[in-house]
Parts: sequence; structure tokens; C-alpha cells
Amino acid sequence: MKTLNDFNFENKKALIRVDFNVPLNDKFEVTDATRIVSAKPTIIKILEDGGSCILMSHLGRPKGVQDQFSLRHIVNKVEDILGVEIKFVDECVGEKAETAAANLKPGEILLLENLRFHKEEEAGDKGFSEQLSKLGDIYVNDAFGTAHRAHASTTIVAEFFPKNKCFGYLLAQEIESIEKVLKTGEKPVLAVLGGAKVSSKITIIENILDKVDHLIIGGGMSFTFIKAQGGKIGNSICEDDKQELALDILKQAKAKNVQVHIPVDVVAADKFSNDANTQIVDIDKIPDGWEGVDAGPKSIAIFHDIVMESKTILWNGPLGVFEMEKFAKGTIELGNSIAEATKNGAFSLVGGGDSVAAVKQFGFEDKVSYVSTGGGAMLESLEGKTLPGIAAILE
Repeated sequence: MKTLNDFNFENKKALIRVDFNVPLNDKFEVTDATRIVSAKPTIIKILEDGGSCILMSHLGRPKGVQDQFSLRHIVNKVEDILGVEIKFVDECVGEKAETAAANLKPGEILLLENLRFHKEEEAGDKGFSEQLSKLGDIYVNDAFGTAHRAHASTTIVAEFFPKNKCFGYLLAQEIESIEKVLKTGEKPVLAVLGGAKVSSKITIIENILDKVDHLIIGGGMSFTFIKAQGGKIGNSICEDDKQELALDILKQAKAKNVQVHIPVDVVAADKFSNDANTQIVDIDKIPDGWEGVDAGPKSIAIFHDIVMESKTILWNGPLGVFEMEKFAKGTIELGNSIAEATKNGAFSLVGGGDSVAAVKQFGFEDKVSYVSTGGGAMLESLEGKTLPGIAAILE
């Protein structure tokens, strides 16, 4: 696996695919700069070698050229974070971009305009990829968030750098973290899967059953498992058409000696609201008219013990409706347990939109080993797929 450390960038122009698809408010200010901060070590290493950086990214889902999706809006924020002046060019291919790249001196950074202003980017167009390739000497992919897309800048462009391509630090770290969970992690290995739907996690469950010792199934999807086993779940969320599948997963887990843990009690609410009446009930005895919205105290205690025994932990999905303060306790307590286990030497990887949001909201970011920057890419990796953006560098 070639990384930045395999190259000296002195007097070289690095064409770097970063993921600067960051959220902006209505004043075009960046509201979460995590992705820019994550790219900093890669960019600084290249500058310190005596090279220059040409940064390419997409922002949002523009239909053609739309100013609200222009990367010029983020220039000041990128300058603040990197501590280096950013040159910006309002194109990413063609004469204007090529001239700007050619004039770039060692130690300088050029940010290209939004790749998705050109439909060829998402189409993975070869001609467009070749035009991008003219801008740099070495191709660096550091965008895990888009590694599952075979787009021009994430995959096809690598073909034009047969010997001069590598992973940036962020992407290398993402790959290593996932490998730790799926291949090299110290046992016992625990996966915590939460969220609403079994259907969105089936392929992950099937892929990780060979690799984990414990599987905690929490959140809304636990009710499909409980109902499948004959429990009463009241008005709780449930995928009725996935009950057979739930039973099959339990059977597969048993055959593979994986211990599956489902909440034993829940906080039930009489409506989906922060001001609902609540009661704590056994998960298989939820009264009609009530729905499970969070893990109960017995479940939290059981899960804590399992987390503390584990040496490698994957957390993907919350244990309850954590967006509502009243139903956040299960998710917060799980975070506390994982933080404690990490402090004691366990490796913990958090990934997937909702769990990452929870980790940030409740201040666990620095208390776990690694927080993944890619939602869809992370899920596809856990499903056992080789991501096109990663394969393109390895080939």
C-alpha cells in the first residue's frame, strides 16, 4: 500500500483529491470543518517536503455551474486551518486551470473549482480525468468519503499516474482502522449496530459475523428481531418483511459462535416527542399504543460489561432516538463505556452518519480511537466491498 511516506515531493506538484464537501450556512460559512482539518496532515507533509498542492473536491450536488456550490466560499476557512494562503481558480480543467497549476511554486496551494460543475466528473469520463491529470506530477487520494464512487477524480484519474500515485494519511488511516476491525484486531471483537432498519445493515451483519465475537443489535432494528421471536413491541418501528431474515441472522450467528445481544428493556413513550410520557418495560412486553425509543437501564448495564470485555470495538448506529434529549441516555452511556474501554487499551472505530453525529454531539470524538470521515464508504467497506477509489491506487 503506497502512502505519502513512499514519496519525496520536493519540486513536485501533488494533485490531491480531498473531501471538502463541508456544510455551509446561509451566509456561506463552514459549519463543520472536520473534513478540512482531517486533510491537513497530508497537505502539510507535501509542503514541508518542498512540494506544492493542487486540491480538487466536490461540494454538494450542483446542477451545472451554481455559485452557491462554488468552492470559493470555503477559501478563507481552508486558509485559517492550514495557515497557508490559498490560490483559487474558478475552473478545474482547461487552459485557466493548467496555467494556474503551472505557475504554482513549491510551498503553494491551489484550490480548483467544484469538480461537479462538470457532469463528466460523476460519469467517470476518461477525457475529463486526463485533463485533471495534466495538473500534477503525483496523484494523492485522501478522500475516503468519496472512495466508494468510481468518479473521474477519485478513481479514473489514477490510471494516468501508473507509478506516481498514493494514499494520503487520512485515507490510509481509514483503511487501517477498518482492517483492524475486520482482520487484524485483538479479540474479543465487538460490533455495535444500531439505527432504524435491519435492511440497511444486512450485508454488514453477514460480512462481519465471521470476524466478531459479540454483536450488539440496538436502536429501532432491535424490534424486528424481538417481534420475529414472538415478542410484543407495541407501536415500535418494525420491518415486518424482515422478520424471517432476523431469525436467519440469529441462526447464522449461533452457528458461528457469535454472541448476539439485544436490549432486554427499553424506555417506551406514548408518542414520538420529547414531552411524551415514558415508562421502562421489558422489550418483549411493550404495551399497545407505546413505542420503544431508547435502551433501558438493564440493557445499558449489560452492554457496558460486554464493551469492557472487548479489545476491538466497531460502533455503527445509535441505541435510541438520541436527537431528543429525553431518549439519548442509552447512546450516551454506550459512548461512555466505549470511551472507558478505549482508555483501558481497546481499539474503537466509530463510523456511519448517526453514530458520528452522536459522538460529536456528546463530546466523545477524542475519547475513541478513530472516527471515520466517510458514511457510505465506511458501510461499503464493512460489507466487504473493495472501494473503487482504493482499488485504483492499489492497482
